[in-house]
Amino acid sequence: MSGTASFCVLAVNPGSTSTKIAVFEGDREVFCTELMHSCEELAEFDGKSITAQFAFRRDAILKALADHSMSMKDIDAVSGRGGLLWPMAHGTYAVNPQMVEDLQAGVQGDHASNLGGLIANELVRDSGKPAFIVDPVVVDELPPRVKITGIKELRRRSISHALNQIASCQRFAAETGTSYESLNLIVAHMGGGISIGAHARGKYIDVNDALDGEGPFSPQRSGSLPTGAWMRLVLSGKYTRDQLKLLNKGRGGLIDLLGTADLREVVRRIEAGDREAADVFEAMCYQIAKAITALLPAFDGERVDQVILTGGMARSKPLVEKITRYIGAMGSPVTVYPGENEMGALAQGAIRVLTGVEKAREYTGRQA
Repeated sequence: MSGTASFCVLAVNPGSTSTKIAVFEGDREVFCTELMHSCEELAEFDGKSITAQFAFRRDAILKALADHSMSMKDIDAVSGRGGLLWPMAHGTYAVNPQMVEDLQAGVQGDHASNLGGLIANELVRDSGKPAFIVDPVVVDELPPRVKITGIKELRRRSISHALNQIASCQRFAAETGTSYESLNLIVAHMGGGISIGAHARGKYIDVNDALDGEGPFSPQRSGSLPTGAWMRLVLSGKYTRDQLKLLNKGRGGLIDLLGTADLREVVRRIEAGDREAADVFEAMCYQIAKAITALLPAFDGERVDQVILTGGMARSKPLVEKITRYIGAMGSPVTVYPGENEMGALAQGAIRVLTGVEKAREYTGRQA
């Protein structure tokens, strides 16, 4: 491997129709690109598990490296997006056989992120180089009081944008000369889905299940709904099962309300005098702010040091201004980190292990 000052890490972040990759040498981004996968290319995988795309995605990554005059010989480690594994604490995990088995089986669901660890493992196979995942979507440090519901059979789970949530906390800590372990933070990741999490002194102790659309409605997801009304709609026979699933996640939220998932388009409509768009926008901002303030009990009476707004929607000045005003009574300052910042987070998680700042954690699978 190269010297500790210049470890070269390949970050791999698979999405439903694209694969983002980036190469970092230390803190420096060498290149970052998004490999788009056309409908025609993905057609042969219709109806199959996401893992069927493994070889196709791997080969696309190797070609992209070659297009940038690089190969795996230039890479010291690969860091993949963590998938729907069994719940685990936050941190950087070495890919091991149990993780590979669980990713292939899709133990908590079939999702593009399941490919991250599998591809990382394959790219370093037989080379002696490490493969990692960092702060996967299943990071779960929630105490029982967060998970218990009024129905014994149902428990809340933690499926969220943990990678960007925790990276945003660590970024704020670095910029203020403190540490993640010394701060109380609330992070609102606002993208196609919205997750709002409480981070208490280095622990990720509460967050909505963003995968299932819990919490505020978002550009594509319905958000938490009035229970009785939702039950009546489900039982009405008006919609098929697949239609209901799409209303909850994929075609809900702004898409169902206004016919678009583009927040910029919503703002343009408001500026043109569209009252309906203004009402929907205000409702979304209000629900996000309400979810932020609802996390205050998570800190057991301690002060929240900072609220962090991040994700693609954090680029919207009107949205940030409304949310900041709505939560003003909290007395907590607001920091904005627009975008997802996930590629750097994947690379830095690996580099912290490679440089000895952290030890790689071991994934052990399902706990009793």
